[in-house]
Amino acid sequence: MKKLASIFALTVLNAAVFAAPQAFDFKDPKGVNNVIFKTDAPLESINGTATGVSGMVTFDPADPGSLKGKIVVTAASLRVPNTMMQGHLQSDKWLDVAKYPDITFETTAVDDVKTTGNVTTAKVTGTMTIHGVSNKITVPVKLTYLKDKLNERFPQLKGDLLVLRATFIIKRGDYGINKGAFEDKVSDDIELTLALAGQAPR
Repeated sequence: MKKLASIFALTVLNAAVFAAPQAFDFKDPKGVNNVIFKTDAPLESINGTATGVSGMVTFDPADPGSLKGKIVVTAASLRVPNTMMQGHLQSDKWLDVAKYPDITFETTAVDDVKTTGNVTTAKVTGTMTIHGVSNKITVPVKLTYLKDKLNERFPQLKGDLLVLRATFIIKRGDYGINKGAFEDKVSDDIELTLALAGQAPR
């Protein structure tokens, strides 16, 4: 009986350890994490990237719906190929990166969670803040939990990875960025694609 009780206690302990939420750091030392933004207006199609990504996300592989966290993008890290457009993008006429240095998304709810193996899809609701304006939005997210794979990205570290993928559309007018203006060259709809990986060393 004592042996059976010990086995049961060990099983419960192991389950608790496995189910413990993990904190994943999305500040990538390799600089690979990125956000792609795209605007397709009648006169011009503009594609750009942002690599100044950071933030912390708490994820429990045994309870993906408990996901919580905040992703931060440094506004000054947004880049477009055209030098003149780059200057306009960061100026006080558009993003005003000097006054509003960060673009953020912070989770408030997670719904429609579906998990197959190590891949979870969900609809994540949160507060998106751009140009000093905050709006509640819901975005489709794909999360891939890679246990013990951190050393394949950083050989000197042991731990897990959480890969995040998402594509969604926001309207720049909703964030006070030249609402209703210049839409022949910069569409109101901005498509964002996130390709991120967070690390949880141990």
